[in-house]
Amino acid sequence: MALRFYNTLPGKVEEFHPLENNQVRMYACGPTVYDYGHIGNFRTFVAIDILCRFLRQSGYKVRYVMNITDVDDKIIRNSARDGVSVKQYTEKYEKAFLEDSATLNIEQPTLVRATDHIPEMAEFVVALEKKGFAYRAEDGSYYFRIAKFPGYGKLSKKDFAGMEDGARVDLDEYDKDSARDFALWKAPKPGEAFWETPIGRGRPGWHIECSVMSMEELGETFDLHAGGEDLIFPHHENEIAQSEALTGKPFAHFWFHARFLLVEGEKMSKSLGNFLTLRDLVLKGYKPSSIRLLLASVPYRHQLNFTFDGLKQMASNVDKLRNFQLRLTAAQLPAGVNGEIQQLANEAVEKMRSALEDDLNTAQAQAAILDMVRKANAALDNGLIKKDDVPPLLAALERFDDIFAVLKDDDAPKMKAILDWAKAHDRQKDISQGLLDAVGSQSVSDVEIENKVAAMEAARRARNFQLSDAVRAELTSAGLIIEQTKDGIRWRRK
Repeated sequence: MALRFYNTLPGKVEEFHPLENNQVRMYACGPTVYDYGHIGNFRTFVAIDILCRFLRQSGYKVRYVMNITDVDDKIIRNSARDGVSVKQYTEKYEKAFLEDSATLNIEQPTLVRATDHIPEMAEFVVALEKKGFAYRAEDGSYYFRIAKFPGYGKLSKKDFAGMEDGARVDLDEYDKDSARDFALWKAPKPGEAFWETPIGRGRPGWHIECSVMSMEELGETFDLHAGGEDLIFPHHENEIAQSEALTGKPFAHFWFHARFLLVEGEKMSKSLGNFLTLRDLVLKGYKPSSIRLLLASVPYRHQLNFTFDGLKQMASNVDKLRNFQLRLTAAQLPAGVNGEIQQLANEAVEKMRSALEDDLNTAQAQAAILDMVRKANAALDNGLIKKDDVPPLLAALERFDDIFAVLKDDDAPKMKAILDWAKAHDRQKDISQGLLDAVGSQSVSDVEIENKVAAMEAARRARNFQLSDAVRAELTSAGLIIEQTKDGIRWRRK
């Protein structure tokens, strides 16, 4: 079975085939760096990361490009308000976005920034004007004449038959049912930042940025364009119009869009007090691994209800996976092989692959690996797993982690980085005890822990339970979780 996913352009699930052999050229709309990214943003970026990882796992060579929108209406307005340059304003938020992406184990694509391509955008406008698709307004701004492009609306499936010819909209983002000539180039208003170009002073409109940068990096027509569902109209609709008007070729062949999320059943908004950034969640003591797994727990085309109970469940699932991996590697098992266990591992891999091939069904993929872990743990308890059964079970975990990236126990240092950021930005009131506990476990080295665990085991063998309990209390007070198993004492950091 080949990879099939929903292509927004025809409005149906289709089998994916690259234009050239096994080479995939993929572009995603990245962040507009005017503020810290919220969990709705990162739901989209995690979904795109999973798509990219699965394409690579499937044998494709992927060239993945993402833009950084570092100039738009909000950035111009906010930088002027703060009395700083556009570059000074956006630098800290771009840095935060890259840090947060790394915190969630999102692989970094090739990044392109709008402000590095201003001359090319001006040239693009000139080329559209020569072909009759762009015109210059009295103030020096340039607009795209959508009445000249008959295919306008084919992505969003909106009917624009009654649109007013020549009506213009100057905003980067506007009413979702509005169809008006959109700005390609904006002449500066008093006090606004601008660039000097052959078509005059000004700055690019938001939509032209992605057309120029994607085609420069990937060619005039490429395989896959991704983003959040909010970008379908007007942003991606406008990208298609201006790009195909210029080249006469299909812009992107597949369009991948991730849905919004709800928070505790409600739309996320600052007025409701449920507007959450990744950093907000970490400051509350939630681990990046459980946040990532929750963001990927519902298929990208379905609305995710992000709840704190859900986060706790995902933390439990991550622990199950990590503990099982640790148990497999630490267990002293008899030689031999159990065909049923080998089959269990192979079936888990096949179920995960089938689920992801079927429109990236991440829920079923997670269920497949957790079912394997449950059954294999029971087999371990009953002495049914042999030494040669371990490699296929570990390989199944590895296949899962190639996509979901939650097995590595690296939460504490990532959380400490955000703790340090909070202290530096006077956000001590937001720092929870849960975060302090998770970070506190890093104060004890692995060697110290192993020595104390050995002392604890020695005390138990000597039936000195008072000493054993005292060592255990010392370790748990340092933020460690201690578990007594049939294979001995296991420990992990919170």
